[in-house]
Amino acid sequence: MASTDETAERPDFSASSALIVVMQRITSRQNPIVARYRDSARGRPSGSLLLDGAHLVSEALAAGVAIRHVAVSSDALDRDDIRTIVDTISGRGIEVAAASTAVMQAISPVRSSSPIVAIGERPAADAARIYADNALVVITADVQDPGNVGAIVRVAEAGGASGLVAAGSTANPFGWKALRGSMGSALRLPVALDPAADHAAADARRHGCRLVAMVARGGEPHGEADLRGRIAILVGGEGPGIAPSLVDTADVRVTIPMERPVESLNAAVAAAVLIYEARRQRMMGGAAGAGGEGLGTGKLRKREAGDWGLENSKHRFETRARA
Repeated sequence: MASTDETAERPDFSASSALIVVMQRITSRQNPIVARYRDSARGRPSGSLLLDGAHLVSEALAAGVAIRHVAVSSDALDRDDIRTIVDTISGRGIEVAAASTAVMQAISPVRSSSPIVAIGERPAADAARIYADNALVVITADVQDPGNVGAIVRVAEAGGASGLVAAGSTANPFGWKALRGSMGSALRLPVALDPAADHAAADARRHGCRLVAMVARGGEPHGEADLRGRIAILVGGEGPGIAPSLVDTADVRVTIPMERPVESLNAAVAAAVLIYEARRQRMMGGAAGAGGEGLGTGKLRKREAGDWGLENSKHRFETRARA
């Protein structure tokens, strides 16, 4: 069996650079480092991140995430994007290992193994940032599909949310599947975990947020609901949606009108509709409850910069968001 503690010296690729990276060479799947990566893929120890692929590793470095170890495919060391990452990592004193194809297949959880994988530490939750001024918080209540969770985190950042709380049985937003789905957003957007959705909702209220729940039927059309000011949007799980007891605590209940015969939207898509409606209203200005012109009228609304309005359908087909 090949030795697992050999070192490989990567040559200097730049005439102006004096950097030479010395890294461990891993050729055995029995190497303890492989076990570390497999544990990280399972979320062990708590707070550990598995960053799979060049994009996520680059995003983690840019976001200031603490990187503990990096494994690079020996076959990818000559790639420009990988070389740039390795140079950056080496300049920070992070341990790097060159791994064989068989080892990369063992430590990368995707079907076609990535050329670079890293172990990092989960960013600390920051309630002060989540509940900042004019907070727009997203609370995922029992959203169990990690792909949906990652997409919700991504659209929350894109739509200007101040933070996200993954509550109840929501899939871990820092799991490798959700991280890939968020494309690095979970490393920048303040994200907190709460084991109970009702506690997360109560905490949002303690921070002065109105609770906005997406409901199956009977809510206000999203274009009419007042989503300005400090709010926390509750996104329910695939299938059952938000628990009735949690809906009862909401200040605003919103339904997305739909045309027949469509009966549902993906949870992430439904969240995006509401997040961007909140963003639109905030760009128009005005405080929550101020009764600003154009809000709550259900008519086409315009502003000087262009058409910002949505004309309500005559048919309000109300449904829950599900995968």
